[in-house]
Amino acid sequence: MPLDPRLLRVSAASRRWILVAATIQIATAATIVAQAFLLGSGLAGMVDAATTGEQFPVADAQRVAGWLLVVVTIRACLAWAGERFGQRAAAQTITQLRASLLDHVSKAGPAGLDGDRATALTVLATRGLNALDAYLVRYLPQLLATSIITPALLVVTFTQDLTSAILMTVTLPLVPVFMALVGWTTQSLSAARTVQLERLGAQLLDLISGIPTLRALGRARAQVRRVRMVGENYRRATNAVLRQAFLSGLVLELFTTLAVAVVAVGVGLRLLHGGLDLRTGLTVLVLAPEVFLPLRMVGLHFHASADGVAAASRALAVLDEPVRADGTARVGAAVTAVQWEDVRVQRRAEAAPAGLTARADAGRVLALVGANGSGKSTALAVLLGLRSPTSGTVLVHTADGRTYRLSEVDRAHWQQLCAWLPQSPLILPGTLADNVGFGLRGGPPTAAELDHVAVQAGLAEVVAEHPAGWDRPVGNVGSGLSAGQRQRVAVARSLVAVRRGAQVVVLDEPSAHLDAGTEHVVAAAIRSARRAGCVVVLAAHREQLTALADQTVPVTAESLIAGGPR
Repeated sequence: MPLDPRLLRVSAASRRWILVAATIQIATAATIVAQAFLLGSGLAGMVDAATTGEQFPVADAQRVAGWLLVVVTIRACLAWAGERFGQRAAAQTITQLRASLLDHVSKAGPAGLDGDRATALTVLATRGLNALDAYLVRYLPQLLATSIITPALLVVTFTQDLTSAILMTVTLPLVPVFMALVGWTTQSLSAARTVQLERLGAQLLDLISGIPTLRALGRARAQVRRVRMVGENYRRATNAVLRQAFLSGLVLELFTTLAVAVVAVGVGLRLLHGGLDLRTGLTVLVLAPEVFLPLRMVGLHFHASADGVAAASRALAVLDEPVRADGTARVGAAVTAVQWEDVRVQRRAEAAPAGLTARADAGRVLALVGANGSGKSTALAVLLGLRSPTSGTVLVHTADGRTYRLSEVDRAHWQQLCAWLPQSPLILPGTLADNVGFGLRGGPPTAAELDHVAVQAGLAEVVAEHPAGWDRPVGNVGSGLSAGQRQRVAVARSLVAVRRGAQVVVLDEPSAHLDAGTEHVVAAAIRSARRAGCVVVLAAHREQLTALADQTVPVTAESLIAGGPR
């Protein structure tokens, strides 16, 4: 489809750009008609004057030249305006589409990022949507020109020369037919190229994230051939698209040139035999290439925009996927307990957890235990509102005696009541203080809050050893900090959240792969949250942490193929 209506629905900038581009094309059509009549009348007058031996009036020549200069200037300004507004609209449309895509993915939660989908969406939201620029700036305006300028000029030609207009009318439909045949092939090639790009991105991202492990196992160089193979497939797909673009461009140029030539030959023969006056003939000759030009430009820019169209189609398909409805209720009293009621989460060929029933009370620690893949992390994601259960529900009990279904509670409000300490905490580029305050309600932490949690989280030495203190710079994914230090930052973040009113503390394997010192810090944070009267839910394997639990609940998974728990 040349213009997907879903894009207009998602992006207000694209709707505005359609109106602006249509206005520019209408004005351009008027300048083309004026230019054709000025050239036709001016050149015909000069030729007639030369034929009769008279001198063409200088005033008339200056008048025609002056008006031509005005018309050409206006046309150039319209082209400049189209390019300028097109670039701005493209940037805004891509930004709006990317924001809608990210918002949709965040609402879908981790369930929408299973498998390789996370990498595919990353490539789509970055390089993929960037290719939409050529579609919006080049292809779409020419598509509008085809629907506005070509019919307008054809109507003007009908008023001047019926024979030439009929020839144009007969040959014009053949161009879109050839374009459609070529476009179908190019569309499939571009779609294949987009898939290859996403696959290459997935391979590279997986390889980069796993480099430390691969180097430790001595398998880093073994991945070279694998990445080279994927890159070679992408190169072949790109070359196939380019080859198709060059061949189709040649076909379209040849066909439109022949169509214009047929009109020109007919005009020339009738001028020779006196069946057409010179002014009309010259006017038609100027109009004929302009009638076919938008179609030629559509064919030219279609291939450049094919990647963007494919990426936009994939993004719009993601946006069309249903997302869970968000609740509207707000918890107005202190949370006294949270409860899983026969919670079951199904994905692929298994259910994990398979019917979890458990209750965690305020001021107590509940530990979820089980084998890897049994669904402990998924159960915590359901509690945090990050994933919807396939069946069952989570209940929230409050001090005023009310019970809420978690699905009825506003998700953003609920997550502000939770403090989450994952196995691999999110560390963003910035400073230590920025990362401690990331995601906290009420704004960045104060100096007093930072000083208070520094000791509890074991960050006092980390802050003291750097001249910048809490303004110590932190790189992407926590570069510059050890694994233990990154986890201590996350502990500090959770402690500040508890001080600011978080009532549910969720910990997912918080001490995995960490040293004994950091594990001691995590254990101290759990005790602190329990003393504060929080609901503390913990998923862990290590006995040092499960020993802190007041209650332990096993979590099991069930294979949907073989059947039975595991």
